Amino acid sequence: MEGEDQRVSNNIYEIPLTDPAAPPFGVPGTGGTLPPPHAELPPNAAPTTDFSRLPPPGAAPGDAAPPPVREPQAFGAPAYGAPAPEAYPVPLGGSVPPIPSGFGAIPGLTPAPEPESAVPDFAAAPPPPPPLPAAPAPTVDPSSVFIDDEFARAARVNADPDLLHCLQEVLLAGASDLHVSVGTPPLLRIDGTLMPVHGQDYWDRERTATALYSILSAAQRATFDEHLELDFAFTLSANARFRVNFYQQRGALGGAFRIIPTEIKQLSQLGVPDQIGEFSKLPRGLVLVTGPTGSGKSTTLAALVDLVNQTRADHIVTVEDPIEFLHTNKKALVNQREVGADTHSFGAALKHVLRQDPDVILIGELRDLETISVALTAAETGHLVFATLHTQNAGATIDRVIDVFPPHQQDQIRIQLAATLQGVVCQTLVKRASGSGRAVATEIMITTPAIANLIREGKTHQVRSALQAGRQFGMQTMDQHLAELVNSGVVSYGAAAEKAQDMEDFKRLVHRSDAVAQL
Repeated sequence: MEGEDQRVSNNIYEIPLTDPAAPPFGVPGTGGTLPPPHAELPPNAAPTTDFSRLPPPGAAPGDAAPPPVREPQAFGAPAYGAPAPEAYPVPLGGSVPPIPSGFGAIPGLTPAPEPESAVPDFAAAPPPPPPLPAAPAPTVDPSSVFIDDEFARAARVNADPDLLHCLQEVLLAGASDLHVSVGTPPLLRIDGTLMPVHGQDYWDRERTATALYSILSAAQRATFDEHLELDFAFTLSANARFRVNFYQQRGALGGAFRIIPTEIKQLSQLGVPDQIGEFSKLPRGLVLVTGPTGSGKSTTLAALVDLVNQTRADHIVTVEDPIEFLHTNKKALVNQREVGADTHSFGAALKHVLRQDPDVILIGELRDLETISVALTAAETGHLVFATLHTQNAGATIDRVIDVFPPHQQDQIRIQLAATLQGVVCQTLVKRASGSGRAVATEIMITTPAIANLIREGKTHQVRSALQAGRQFGMQTMDQHLAELVNSGVVSYGAAAEKAQDMEDFKRLVHRSDAVAQL
């Protein structure tokens, strides 16, 4: 504007604008000089804001200015050296004004060519870089999935196709067991009943041996040839593991396969009384889960251990033959040891387990005096011990533990057992009235002071009466639970009667009119 000073500030000092026709001031050889402060500007003067041509502060008159620095040009930015029509107070870091029109280049400077278009030419841009490779799959903790070592994979590859078909039929038919024996087709056990695998004929001696040997490793074959008995686990897939026993009968090989569920069910899903879950809260002692073969003892124990795993920051050590249910570390640390693969025997493992800082110990089966003795010692020294036995009721379980020991030790064992035994769960499976599946019936004993006295005094024959009178403590006899299942319509009277232990007591407890009519 006329009559007014026009200046551009660089936040340090002000520099008046000059005539665009004049040569750049302060440049040697051009005759340009710095105007005095507050000099009047001619009308319509174009500002020159090239501060890079000023001599550095403190320089003597006539000293050369540093060479200009050319900044990279962005799309739409004015060409280097192009004058602006007006003064623009451009703050540091501000945007560049639009390209002016009608002004030529500054004499002595070659303007940079203007871009052809202010819009980027994406078609001419270099191709984008190739996408990054996909991230590798996360490493899965082997303890959280099924056991699938090289021997298991080799066994599946080499396995006889007909045997694999039979094992798959176990899954499809909802069976619990597969039996392979000479002189009969492979048999499935479905809801307690044996029936042949569809499409399979009788297997002779050679056919049976070829099929069964196909899933053994060289070491397993050597063990069987030496002992004529073999227990191991066979992994068919991520959803199918089997506990397997090979045996010899009449000089021929036979095999029994039992499906091991990969999912550990909660106690409530199993249909057992809620009182059983209370055993997982015990700080120490011995808890026994008993029953006949195939009654679900391992399933109940797995649910108990899983409940401890979810609720307690403890160290759990299991000794099994073979490992059935696979536990992952949740709140607790779980170490599972398999007899034959990780230790030589139950007794050998239990002798050293107390040095492994365990809180909870699971023993797959109390098979002999050595194992029972170590289990009692572990419970007595402040550990919670879960174990199984093949007994029918609580009284028989107590007698079984004591009778293993020689007579001169039995009095001491009674005292030790009375102090350490916390409870006994006896169970069996009964066909459901609906015809589909089986229900679990249980007998529960909790070691109250009265029951501890009966154990100590050798009066185990009175334990049944104590259970009948101990409903307020969560105890019940097998017949009481069977009668409840009949009265609620879960099982039929006939199916329950097959499992009853005292028929007169069972009849007295059944109250359904349709069931009473069958008496």
